[in-house]
Amino acid sequence: MKIEVKQDGEIFVVELEGRMDTNTSPEFQKEMEAYYSKQGFNMILDFDKLDFVSSAGLRVLLLIQKKSKALSGSLVIKNVKPEIQEVFDMTGFSDILTIE
Repeated sequence: MKIEVKQDGEIFVVELEGRMDTNTSPEFQKEMEAYYSKQGFNMILDFDKLDFVSSAGLRVLLLIQKKSKALSGSLVIKNVKPEIQEVFDMTGFSDILTIE
């Protein structure tokens, strides 16, 4: 999975490409720890080029969501493909995550 982080003012925009699975989610989690350790962080995850999310990826997304709330920040996921949205809907993550 390719991870590219850009900063737009107070917001970190994270563009993801490829697959978020058992092999790539630990790298994603480690990369994100640098950002969600800051009080009040605001993050957008751009899923435009993300093709797949496994249960390991869902675990990392849940962790980031919990950290953002605990630190009075925000997490928004954008450009979700229908097959990934279906995973979010089936697992109940649609109710937990902010998806635009």
